[in-house]
Amino acid sequence: MTASPAPEGRTRVLLALCGCVVLCMTTWFSAAAVLPQLRALWAVSEAVAGWLTIAVQLGFVLGALGAALTGLPDRLPPRTLMAASALGAALANLALLAAPGPGSAIALRVATGVLMAGLYPPALKLVATWFRSGRGVALGSVIGALTLGSALPHAVNAGGGLPWQGVILAASAATLAGGVGVLLFLREGPYPFPRARFEPARLRQALGNRAVLLATGGYLGHMWELYAMWSWMLAFLAARPGATGGDASLLTFLIVAAGAPACVLAGWLADRLGRTTLTIGLMAISGGCAGLIGFAWAGPAWLLLAIGLLWGATVIADSAQFSAVVTEVGDPALVGTALTAQLGLGFGLTALAIWALPLAAGALGGWQWAFLVLVPGPLLGILSMARLRALPEARRIAGGRR
Repeated sequence: MTASPAPEGRTRVLLALCGCVVLCMTTWFSAAAVLPQLRALWAVSEAVAGWLTIAVQLGFVLGALGAALTGLPDRLPPRTLMAASALGAALANLALLAAPGPGSAIALRVATGVLMAGLYPPALKLVATWFRSGRGVALGSVIGALTLGSALPHAVNAGGGLPWQGVILAASAATLAGGVGVLLFLREGPYPFPRARFEPARLRQALGNRAVLLATGGYLGHMWELYAMWSWMLAFLAARPGATGGDASLLTFLIVAAGAPACVLAGWLADRLGRTTLTIGLMAISGGCAGLIGFAWAGPAWLLLAIGLLWGATVIADSAQFSAVVTEVGDPALVGTALTAQLGLGFGLTALAIWALPLAAGALGGWQWAFLVLVPGPLLGILSMARLRALPEARRIAGGRR
């Protein structure tokens, strides 16, 4: 039987979607990128600084939970939800400029996270409506765009000469532009998922699928490592002997941004080698980097950068594949809810990891060995994906390549 031709225009839509995601995701780490300046401005403690970082994760969890309970991602067109969320996130981020202190800033970061839950999961669902074949590389491209957008505030801050208000303003303007781009350039593809009515039992039904549940377990192991590394890499690098703020910001940008092309390459490989094979391999490498980077902390800069770039590439490269598995083995009518629930659980765990890492740094006498607490995450993720690989449902993943 001859395979059906790829839908016309899907590459253009994918490129447009990636561009919009890059712009929209700049608000996620905009506050983290200027955290040293905010700490100096408000004279806040390490604990309060941690809450400024965690707040957006908690907001995402609240938004994802609300979306999953109401079935919103399965009831609204993805572009409508994305555009409205982008506008709200831009305004919430912009309001940081008028925040009188850390309390109001934390509240605004929670609001930003809530609105981000209306951007990221619908983007994954929208791209899946254009791709049946090549879905892994398509979703990998979207996650690569997310990675680049998350890294950009560090690049802006590394340039120097721009006050923290300029970084916030630039990120807000980028997110607003991304939302406009969603309305102008995006539409659903020829493989739409059916609309679903709201029923609370659908959340339990979505997560009751054991293949979806194991994919979510792999995702949780992956997420324990990912955002804690992204959030505290700047602090880790800035604490090195002789480090400067500008150098640490530049290195952080390079390390995080290394994941963008890796996501695309990993998606291409996953479509050919299998998603479970790829995710297991990448989690093994990233977990190894988490354990090794402390040995390079006070060593030659080239060695630290080499491990950091490898970690930055592998820590995110498999992220899209957990979502791709859900679109392949889950109930089509529940895909939006299942994706949002998976992401909400994952981001809830990231808040715990982000909170734990500075505590570990304090207990271990500094940042050098703090990343060791991230190693158990990928190990547990590997076990979960290995169990998924053994299920009969795994034959549906990536066209039968498990």
